[in-house]
Amino acid sequence: MIQSSRLITMIEIAVMTAIAVVLDRWILFQMPQGGSVTLVMVPIAILAFRRGLVPGLVCGLLTGILLLIFSGYVVHPVQAILDYPLAFGLLGLSGVIRLQSYASRIAKVLMAGAGLLIAGGLRFLAHYLSGIIFFASYAPEGQPVYLYSLIYNLTYILPQILLSLIVLGLLIYSAPQLVLKQR
Repeated sequence: MIQSSRLITMIEIAVMTAIAVVLDRWILFQMPQGGSVTLVMVPIAILAFRRGLVPGLVCGLLTGILLLIFSGYVVHPVQAILDYPLAFGLLGLSGVIRLQSYASRIAKVLMAGAGLLIAGGLRFLAHYLSGIIFFASYAPEGQPVYLYSLIYNLTYILPQILLSLIVLGLLIYSAPQLVLKQR
């Protein structure tokens, strides 16, 4: 039984990673120097909520590595790590919230929002640091680079978090079996 559960978890990690990479290509809004609003967070968060922290982290890490390989923009090896494996791996931290322990759907949606804010906030931090360290030259003259990186990265990460929450909320209400682990 344990082997079967591990196999199912590994299959879900592979499937959700593939879905995340595909959804990252479906760009709703593109920033001029990189970063975009997509649904990439949704499958990573679903897996983290269904299977927990470690599978969520693995899915996010694999997604980041694949995005780096397929479409990465690299100016320095540390920047590549910050903007891809680390940033997307951190999305798996939404799994610190165990949605199954909440009875009502509204509580599940609110807690999913908390998980997405935690994970999205940490992802933002990775991109923010990368922006300060490696993309300071893009800041308009006279604007502090920390402010530029803050505004630039919030412009696409915050809408991505909100959009992901809307999609997850709809899934929790209409198809909870996709988000919540069945007993």
